[in-house]
Amino acid sequence: MAQKVLVAGIDKNCHDILGISFHLGIEVETAFYVEGLKKQLKDKDIHTVIFHDDDYQGRSVRYRPKVLQILLESKKRILVVSSKPSFDSLLEAAELGACEFIARPFNVREFTSRFNAVFHKKIRISCIGGGTGLFSLLLALKELPRIQLTSVVSMTDDGGSSGRLRASFGILPPGDIRRSLVALSNAPELMNEVMQYRFEKGDGISGHSFGNLFLTALSEIKGSMVQAVKGLGDILNIQGIVIPVTSTRSTLCALLKDGSVVRGESKIDLAEGRNPSLAIEHIWHEPKAEANPDALGAILFSDFVMMGPGDLYTSIITNFLVKDLVQAIARTRAKKIYICNLMTEPGETDGFDALDHVQEIVKYLNGDSLDHILISNTRISQESEDHYKKKLQSSVGIKRVHELKKITRAQVLLTDVGDEQELIRHDPAKLRTAIEQIIKLS
Repeated sequence: MAQKVLVAGIDKNCHDILGISFHLGIEVETAFYVEGLKKQLKDKDIHTVIFHDDDYQGRSVRYRPKVLQILLESKKRILVVSSKPSFDSLLEAAELGACEFIARPFNVREFTSRFNAVFHKKIRISCIGGGTGLFSLLLALKELPRIQLTSVVSMTDDGGSSGRLRASFGILPPGDIRRSLVALSNAPELMNEVMQYRFEKGDGISGHSFGNLFLTALSEIKGSMVQAVKGLGDILNIQGIVIPVTSTRSTLCALLKDGSVVRGESKIDLAEGRNPSLAIEHIWHEPKAEANPDALGAILFSDFVMMGPGDLYTSIITNFLVKDLVQAIARTRAKKIYICNLMTEPGETDGFDALDHVQEIVKYLNGDSLDHILISNTRISQESEDHYKKKLQSSVGIKRVHELKKITRAQVLLTDVGDEQELIRHDPAKLRTAIEQIIKLS
């Protein structure tokens, strides 16, 4: 017999869920009363339970503990739907053994994607970062079979087109979001080219990318960048989910070794007007950023969480500063993977080797929660080394890799994942092969 889905909730409150389930061609049953739920869960054909938590609040709250206990004992795959997605409720769902938590109001495409990942037991991977590093990682993972990809994107960019739009419209920066959407897009290639197109002339629009302007318009129409991202995801028919890590407009700040403070991601990253070799002592957000519940849920209910590659402080660690995100990484059942950079970055990681990178990751994760570390041993030509030296950059050294065991229990994979052309970047095909190896080992 066909596998069925049981919706624990009142029909009139679950009509949208029932409608989506019907569209997917899945047989659905409903249950509200405790005894009926207990009886129906004995049906071996019930594969997945969608627990509508809102229906067990208010007058029905007295039934909730018993319902949760019944669900826990059922050993079924559980998907929680709630209009109150606090971190505590997410943790409660994880402790219940739930496979997924979806906040209302939800996007139909995203609900379908996340439901299918649970129902068909796909490998769920959340990638945390920003910039071109996250873009390359998503391109690499997109081709893996039977996976669901989620991109959790940093939101402190204040330079270039993103910075100008952020200042003019008071929105979250759209640039890194745009890159993730394009990386996961299944739209025609021409549409992706349009999204990446950058105007080279025109009063007021020179320097802006079309995709950034499009996201800004959608943000104005939809009322928030979070909803704009969902809308553009629908338009581009993305293969996965893109989530801003926060809705808080924060400024990234850095205390340098000499006691001076730099405010703004672009100023930290570009190191203009200061010694680029001056080390960063500490970074923080002003004001403190509140986490997007969808980002916390993605991390808590993933099978793998990947961090990097990307600018160490301004693309990766900036996400760790968001409230509850580090705790979510610590509490998730997922395997945590850090992908180390290929090249140093003046103003951020001048003179850093692989050990230095991992030490900072562990520091801002408030302890060692890594399971795997991926480090490239790609041989860089002397010509490229000389070229990058003029830009105050060098390849990330691996001579002290053996010392990593002093600071982390993670397994270290040292392999060729680089690509040397005009720029030295991670090669998507090589990266995909290396990550496949880690997944098989886990």
